[in-house]
Amino acid sequence: MTVSASTASTISALDEINAFLPCSTPDLWVENALKNQKIMLIDHANCEKKAASTALSLINRYTDNFELLNKMSRLAREEMRHFEQVIALMKRRNIAYEHISASRYAAGLRDMVRNKEPHKLVDVLIIGAFIEARSCERFAKLAPHLDSELEEFYRSLLKSEARHYQDYLRLAKTAAGDTCIDGRIAEIAQRERELVEQPDTEFRFHSGPKANTA
Repeated sequence: MTVSASTASTISALDEINAFLPCSTPDLWVENALKNQKIMLIDHANCEKKAASTALSLINRYTDNFELLNKMSRLAREEMRHFEQVIALMKRRNIAYEHISASRYAAGLRDMVRNKEPHKLVDVLIIGAFIEARSCERFAKLAPHLDSELEEFYRSLLKSEARHYQDYLRLAKTAAGDTCIDGRIAEIAQRERELVEQPDTEFRFHSGPKANTA
């Protein structure tokens, strides 16, 4: 079987992401997602909206960083396009865009952000890389188990989400200058692993697994 260049590139990006992440998404979380697809889509829409908001916040704060401005401008547009695609899916499936609480994942990571620059920017960008990488990993893990429409949609997101991870990581290395950030990545990775593996009381797109109840 011949593999297209685009497919090969996506596979390579996923391999890179899986090597970057400290753990795989637990299988129980996948089971939770399949049983809660309404909540999955609502929270997915929320995640896309928040990702765009984060990019715009960085644009507003770091106006002298032209590389960051360009990358975040493109990212914000793409995330809002994804938001539009998710709510269109929800409309076709008669899923109301209801308010639901956020998971502890992003807040748990952002608790690690240091206060002083350039450390603050470096941490925010590293965390952005983890969030985008985890999203990409979960899209890939979910896709084979979904109906054809959702499978196609989630697979279509892999390339852009992988690029967002790469952009955030490159920007973090640039912001750090001559300082190696490997140690900081490892520290944040440990927290990310805890948030992904520890049980949660509610299912969300970035939650830990929710224990099955009778």
